[in-house]
Amino acid sequence: MRVICVDDATVILQHTVNLCEAIPQIDEVKGFTNPLEALAFVQENPVDLALLDIEMPEMTGIQLAGKIKETRPGTAVIFLTAYSQYAVDAFAVRASGYLLKPVTKDALTTEIGYVLSARPKKMTGDVVIRTFGNFDVYVKEEPVRFKSAKGKELLAYLVDRRGSNVTRAEAFSVLWEDRDYDRGMQKSFDVVIRRLRETLREYKIENIFEMKQGTMRVCPEHFTCDAYLFYDGDVDVINTYPGEYMSSYSWASMTESFLTWKLTGER
Repeated sequence: MRVICVDDATVILQHTVNLCEAIPQIDEVKGFTNPLEALAFVQENPVDLALLDIEMPEMTGIQLAGKIKETRPGTAVIFLTAYSQYAVDAFAVRASGYLLKPVTKDALTTEIGYVLSARPKKMTGDVVIRTFGNFDVYVKEEPVRFKSAKGKELLAYLVDRRGSNVTRAEAFSVLWEDRDYDRGMQKSFDVVIRRLRETLREYKIENIFEMKQGTMRVCPEHFTCDAYLFYDGDVDVINTYPGEYMSSYSWASMTESFLTWKLTGER
């Protein structure tokens, strides 16, 4: 796994880097005293884990964690700090851990063990769609950046429907629950669809989306999806289900409840 360490105190940073280099699960570790340089690195390179100090000039560790999550949603974050009062803020940005300084090798190894056990199963294929937690699409491990939030939500809904044909009116009613499907909104929906298709063409994955005779669908044979593997009974994927499914979308709550029921066997 690739790890970055960020701390404005050079001596402490080097200590953390040395600890990481002694942990067998870590293949590569890079240290940064400047959070902006660390963010630039993450924007250009996939990172599995970020070990962040909290109180830093230019950008706090909390702020840096938020920006890292925006760029690389799958990156785990562990905060290393001398101050316990930041714990609530830390977990608000979905931190995986929180260690008080001075950090020992045993404590860090244990925390990294928790991170590794909670990581989603490595899914294979050029196009990977993750629905556990947030909804994200990856092409060769790089996140797809959608031109339209509604376009991304439309694709998420079609993934939720697992390849079933969906009419324009049905999809519209999900994306705009409180609006009428009048002529003006039909034109707005046309723009959403066009931008979605532009994004898919840009990433050369237009084959995952099909539209004909007034209906649209995703083509599951052209991508790998954690939810689909869950439905197929993949034990490794089932064991990584965090109890959250496409958490940004209210309409996904029914599927989330179903997945939880399938996991627990309880109604």
